[in-house]
Amino acid sequence: MTAADALIDLLRRFNVEADRFVDVFTRAHGLHRTDMNAVAHIWRAAENSEPLTPGELAKRLSLSPAATTALLGRLERAGHIGRVHDTEDRRRVYLEMLPPARELALAFFTPLGERLRSAFAEFDEEELAVTERVLTKVLTATTNAADQVT
Repeated sequence: MTAADALIDLLRRFNVEADRFVDVFTRAHGLHRTDMNAVAHIWRAAENSEPLTPGELAKRLSLSPAATTALLGRLERAGHIGRVHDTEDRRRVYLEMLPPARELALAFFTPLGERLRSAFAEFDEEELAVTERVLTKVLTATTNAADQVT
């Protein structure tokens, strides 16, 4: 097995375990998997000061308009998100993450982040920088593969 084949196998296994982690967490919190993915996208947009519209979220999650409406309804009823009208164009709506969603995201990401930081502790900055470059390429390749599925 080549090093590239071994990495692909590890990435497949990582994907399965990451999926399992998300499934266990969402079930424990009475959520749908898509709800958690939506919260993650809304969180990232807020952290980057990039307002996210329902249409942009639908595209990121590959959801139909009807499925997006249902998703946003669930998240609003749970108190996780709000909708904010653009001050310049009242027709444009942005999604706002509310405190319960922030708490949920922190409960999700903090323990995993701590375990990952612990796993990274044995590597120096140069090794981690190479790993970051590799994972950036992996992310781009995966995104491109998903975009090309018909």
